[in-house]
Amino acid sequence: MTLAPPPSGPVPTGVRLRLAAQPPHGRQARRIDGAWWPRSHDLMAELTALLGGLPRDWGHISSVVVNGGGWSDSPGRMFVAGQVVRLRRTESPRAADSVCLLAPGLGRWDLLVVSPDAGAAEAGELMAAGV
Repeated sequence: MTLAPPPSGPVPTGVRLRLAAQPPHGRQARRIDGAWWPRSHDLMAELTALLGGLPRDWGHISSVVVNGGGWSDSPGRMFVAGQVVRLRRTESPRAADSVCLLAPGLGRWDLLVVSPDAGAAEAGELMAAGV
């Protein structure tokens, strides 16, 4: 297991995350639960910020599935935001621009990932369209 190192240099405040309104219980779940615009391709640093910025009622995120192509190398498990998180990579074209967060007993959340290289206007449009 790898510990996520403290970020080097100043850390921008706030995670760039937009969440969709959750449907009432008994309804079909949304395909995309929100949109996330990471600041870099450094998965370990970005997951630290993302997991720290999630709603508390999402619980303990124990597994994260990301597309392997868009992120820096990372271990299969890491200690992030006070919790052990298993990382899995997929090359599925259906998951090219998404991250899947799993919390045992609470559910699954799928976030659209906006490229860190996107400009502010493009990212804003994608995030609005993703939710």
